[in-house]
Amino acid sequence: MDHTQHKRTRTIMPLFPSHMRTRVMSPQEHAAQRARIPDAGATAAHLLKRYRPLETNTSGGFGMVEICLDARLQRRVAIKRIPLVSPDAAGITPAETTAAALAEARTASLLSHPNIVSVIDFTYDASYAYLVMEYVDGMNLEEFLTGVEGHSLTFDEAATIADALVQALSFAHENGVLHLDIKPANVLIDRNGHVKLADFGMATLTSAAGFGGARGGTIGYMPPEQLRGDLVDARTDVFALACVLYEALCGTAPFRAGTPADSEARIDQGVLYPSDLLPDIPPSAEEALLAALSPDPAMRPVSIAAFGELFCAELGNAREGKRSLAAIIARLTSDDMDDIDAEQPTRAERTWELDPAEGYLGSRTDYARDALAALVAASSVAVCCWVLLGATGLVTAAGRIAAALAIGLAAGVAPQLGSALIFTGFLVTIVGATPLLPMLPVGALAAAVGSAWWLVWGRTDPQASACLTLACALEATLGDAMLAAPLAAALAGCTTCGAAAPSSVGVGLVLGQLLRAACAAAGALPFEAAATALASLDFLIPAIGWSLVAWGISAVMAWAWSRYLDGRGAGAYALAYALPIAASIALLCLAHPMEIATLPTLLIATAVGVGIASSIMLCIYVYLFGYRKHTTGV
Repeated sequence: MDHTQHKRTRTIMPLFPSHMRTRVMSPQEHAAQRARIPDAGATAAHLLKRYRPLETNTSGGFGMVEICLDARLQRRVAIKRIPLVSPDAAGITPAETTAAALAEARTASLLSHPNIVSVIDFTYDASYAYLVMEYVDGMNLEEFLTGVEGHSLTFDEAATIADALVQALSFAHENGVLHLDIKPANVLIDRNGHVKLADFGMATLTSAAGFGGARGGTIGYMPPEQLRGDLVDARTDVFALACVLYEALCGTAPFRAGTPADSEARIDQGVLYPSDLLPDIPPSAEEALLAALSPDPAMRPVSIAAFGELFCAELGNAREGKRSLAAIIARLTSDDMDDIDAEQPTRAERTWELDPAEGYLGSRTDYARDALAALVAASSVAVCCWVLLGATGLVTAAGRIAAALAIGLAAGVAPQLGSALIFTGFLVTIVGATPLLPMLPVGALAAAVGSAWWLVWGRTDPQASACLTLACALEATLGDAMLAAPLAAALAGCTTCGAAAPSSVGVGLVLGQLLRAACAAAGALPFEAAATALASLDFLIPAIGWSLVAWGISAVMAWAWSRYLDGRGAGAYALAYALPIAASIALLCLAHPMEIATLPTLLIATAVGVGIASSIMLCIYVYLFGYRKHTTGV
């Protein structure tokens, strides 16, 4: 299971440095306070005119959520209407709670992360604050657990939930924000199984407005320090997250109680071991839960990331869990959505969510990258077979087309087989057309290098095989490494890792150059002809240089993916996009060190153009297949 882990931790300053002081106001003072914010009411009325209510989603002791249609942008949104003063909280002024609501809404809107519900707008009037949020088409975890058998998740499903919440909370903590009200009702799951955490900042507002318990959290999920009103930090959210995951796995909340005192007493007594309820729970997951649910903050994991690393290590397959969540939610909500869909018959909404990590195609299917490897391998192997069959002169044009298509189709079904077919076809061609002694060094070296590459990378990595076949096909047909190598290097940098990137490009270019030389002599390739073909600086410099560039692109994209997971944005990908352009100019200068001033303009323009085309190819790949980068490789 590939779980995202964050390595950095940060000390979180308490959100509540001291207790809030309040005083009871007279009715005249209340009236004066209400009179001071008429403009806010007018602003709220103006904003809310653009939203048409479709359904009341949830209603509780604090706030109510309306599913609305944004008339301007023709999309659904969720508007949370939050009362600014509790009827039971005397002495809390509207001005104070409005200020708190504004501050918390601003805080929440700054948290832009795929696993955090985004805030679109915020306004208020004399009685309510209105938080306009993205609409998550699905249900919350509390509703999900109620609707499934056993009121619990499988290990795969729990891994999906845990992985998403760990990412969301790690990002929030790194930006100095605590949640303080993590509970199943605030964990949203959409119809694609994508998980988002909602209501950042609402715990502060509940406390300021006089709702809920200490610090605005929810009894049963708050640790002792939050129940007592002591200082809180990241370990407070660790405790609440562990409560949610314990409930999701075991089917029962560990510290559910009616009052803060009862909840604290249950926490002090300790939790029932998860293995008593789930004998097959992985030991690492149980260890993480027990540590995180400790009454003493010092005994808990120091960060969400540390908890998530231990909890998720052996739990289950998050990708399979995501599929399972999506399937169950589709079943549970199929009837619920009919009435809402009838409200908006004129606008079709997509039934999938664009995940930047997976890209446009990757968000729609888990097999997008495999399909790309199959397409590249099929077309490249077909081209190489066409060239090889033409060298023998034994097959008609129609036969060449049919054979190339058939072999290319086989390579598309199994890209690893494609690279093996090209090596084999090349050896068979030169053995049949070249005298034994002049051919023996070339055949032996080609067999040794090809076998070694295929055993290390080709047989296990379809992406590496696709990159090698592409480099070979481009070099064999174009005959110019300065044109062929950049495109192969761009694909290898995107799709492979470690030494697989440069080796696939380098071996593919050498094989393509030798194949081209053999075809020029009707399949014959003695050692002298092979050495001449490979010794040219016009081939060697771009072949070696672009192989190293492929390695550089792969390393930069792996680094950029790591930064993206750490919540530092996708800006680092710009360096990968710039590498092909810079490399094309540098390698052109290296290939013609004595002729820089007299190089034809067309040659310079071609080199720069190919570099730009490679950069565009990288951009297109990231758009279609996302930021995700496998960082393992040899």
